[in-house]
Amino acid sequence: MTEEIDPQGIDYHYVQLANILEGRIRRGELAPGQRLPGELVTAADFGVGPVTVRRALAILREKGLVVTVHARGTFVVRELPDAAGD
Repeated sequence: MTEEIDPQGIDYHYVQLANILEGRIRRGELAPGQRLPGELVTAADFGVGPVTVRRALAILREKGLVVTVHARGTFVVRELPDAAGD
């Protein structure tokens, strides 16, 4: 299944990307403790700019789904918060 950013979608690209990544985390496609691909790789994969990726990751951090460690990367948290608690 290929998830893509809809250029004509009503949501901003960073919101669409955050939703895609959240879905992958909640489905276990991105496992707890797993490092997410870097900003440039993610940007290239989805055809967006690095600022869009940064904004999407900020949403995921606010939801408690990922943590960013300086000079190491962004990782899925070990224990996911409840989806209803968003």
